[in-house]
Amino acid sequence: MGVTKTNLFSEEQNQMASLAKAFAHPARIAILQYLLKANKCINGDLVHELGLAQATISQHLRELKNAGLIQGNIEGVSVSYCINPKKWDQVQQLFNGMFDKIQKDLPEECC
Repeated sequence: MGVTKTNLFSEEQNQMASLAKAFAHPARIAILQYLLKANKCINGDLVHELGLAQATISQHLRELKNAGLIQGNIEGVSVSYCINPKKWDQVQQLFNGMFDKIQKDLPEECC
């Protein structure tokens, strides 16, 4: 498989693809859903809640943090994570913009 030529696509398209990749694993979706439900910073609850190994959860948290979807604070030897509300709003606007356009522009009958 070749290298993706990101320069062929708009900044918005590249940003959306990167975010979609962050959402593209069920464990990451479960983590996000748990953080949204908790509506607070959490630290040790994910291993017990998801039933995955700490190393696996740490890997998924790193992906979500790199995408900016979550943020973390170091408190002694533990790290607390929560949803990054500013990034969450940006993600919602990006994807809603695309979905809203599709709903408005699609003809009633297609293919």
